[in-house]
Amino acid sequence: MISHDAAETLGLKALAFLIGDEDLLPVFMGASGTSADDLRTRASEPEFLGSVLDFLLMDDAWVIRFGDAADVRYDQVMQARAALPGGGQVHWT
Repeated sequence: MISHDAAETLGLKALAFLIGDEDLLPVFMGASGTSADDLRTRASEPEFLGSVLDFLLMDDAWVIRFGDAADVRYDQVMQARAALPGGGQVHWT
């Protein structure tokens, strides 16, 4: 399991990755309704970092791109998401 602090750090790496990716950034901003100001002002919020990881986790190819670019194991993305607010598993039964 990953610590909350390590999860936030990984979330920040994911945010930096998105900001540097001219193809994915507009998709994230459109899907999340995030503005350029939000990227700056909300970067320290664990809930926002969780939304960044949620976005990456929507597509395995994005997880792989991020993992390769940031030298992060692919499974760490899901572990980090689980450690941030709102990342608990939902049980439907």
